[in-house]
Amino acid sequence: MAHIIVVGNEKGGSGKSTTSMHVATALARMGHRVATLDLDLRQKTMARYIENRLLFNKRHDLNLPCPTYRNLPDIPADALQPGENVYDRRLSAAVAGLEDECDFILIDCPGSHTRLSQVAHSLADTLVTPLNDSFVDFDLLARADPESNKILGPSIYSEMVWNARQLRAQAGLAPIDWIVVRNRLGAQAMHNKKKMGDALGDLARRIGFRVIPGFSERVIFRELFPRGLTLLDLRDIGVKGQMNISNVSARQELRDLVRELRLPGVAVDF
Repeated sequence: MAHIIVVGNEKGGSGKSTTSMHVATALARMGHRVATLDLDLRQKTMARYIENRLLFNKRHDLNLPCPTYRNLPDIPADALQPGENVYDRRLSAAVAGLEDECDFILIDCPGSHTRLSQVAHSLADTLVTPLNDSFVDFDLLARADPESNKILGPSIYSEMVWNARQLRAQAGLAPIDWIVVRNRLGAQAMHNKKKMGDALGDLARRIGFRVIPGFSERVIFRELFPRGLTLLDLRDIGVKGQMNISNVSARQELRDLVRELRLPGVAVDF
């Protein structure tokens, strides 16, 4: 059975698709069989990222490792059971068609609350929630007092994760390993970073997630997407000047991120 990684955050701009593509491609490079699903049926950023990668390979006669991408299958209305939600069926059919032939299935969720995203969270063995390292985005996880930063209660998103955990427990499945990834970590504003770290640490103990560092703010990520590339491809494509100090540091961030995910059977060797 494939290990299911769900990348979810109900706010846009947190780096979900960048995180998804880098994790999926890193696993593929290490020899794992990886399939991806994009549940943002409107934007399909993850799908376009992989499409760009396949096109880059073709144009440059390369064979850069690439995860498989699958669209959700169409389900005829007459195939549904009474009261069955078509999106539930489409997602379950997609996962069922992949889990015997893959080591990992990575599901990239939209930056909003949808039925598909809700169901995907209940399927997650590992849940990755990228979060911009700012109190502007902290309320994705919890409501906080603006003066004292005291946590007042969980957010709607955190409650959805709690419900997903309950559903898994009722089904006799292993608990979700929930990981909050601090993206866009800045080199400056150390006081704010410490306050954010303290608040996340407090909340992690209360509602049960792990906090790990993600990617710093770097221009390189904007340049990689149109070509479908990741940080791990820069040496392979042989572009002069790509492996500068910033990009070497970014590779280390990716290495640390994948290691801290603690995925089964994964020994980080890139």
